[in-house]
Amino acid sequence: MQALKVDFCRTRKAPRWVSPLLVLVALGFCGDVAVSFVKERKDYLKNERTLAALDPKSYRPARNATAEEVAVAKDTLQRLSTPWDQLFGALEKAANDQVALLAIQPDPKARTVLISGDSKDYLAALTYVLNLSRSEALTGVQLSRHETKQDQKAVGFSVSAAWGSK
Repeated sequence: MQALKVDFCRTRKAPRWVSPLLVLVALGFCGDVAVSFVKERKDYLKNERTLAALDPKSYRPARNATAEEVAVAKDTLQRLSTPWDQLFGALEKAANDQVALLAIQPDPKARTVLISGDSKDYLAALTYVLNLSRSEALTGVQLSRHETKQDQKAVGFSVSAAWGSK
């Protein structure tokens, strides 16, 4: 096998035409940026003069919202302002390994929640309800339904509660 000689110090000169070409490309790019800047600045000043000429008192919305749209907006705002962190925090604190939650059905208008789940036995369901009632976020916690499943020893249950002050 032959030895490979690599000379890292050798510098190869670039052709003479490369440097002037790069300078021309850079100048062309700078010219394009300058033309774009002048055009955008002109449009900006024109829009600024148009806005300054408008009378804010004469502005009217394009159309009035219908009663249905207002109701939907209020409902959306109410759902977004629901204290989800407090509700889920209370549910997590009350959780144990003998209870499995199946559904959480909040009613933001009434500020209530219906929690459905399964437990290993009736005592586990009652313990879960007790743990929920100790939560500061929930009030009026009560077992609203329970049933023993035929084919299993599990107990299905529902708990109703309110959160926060009304």
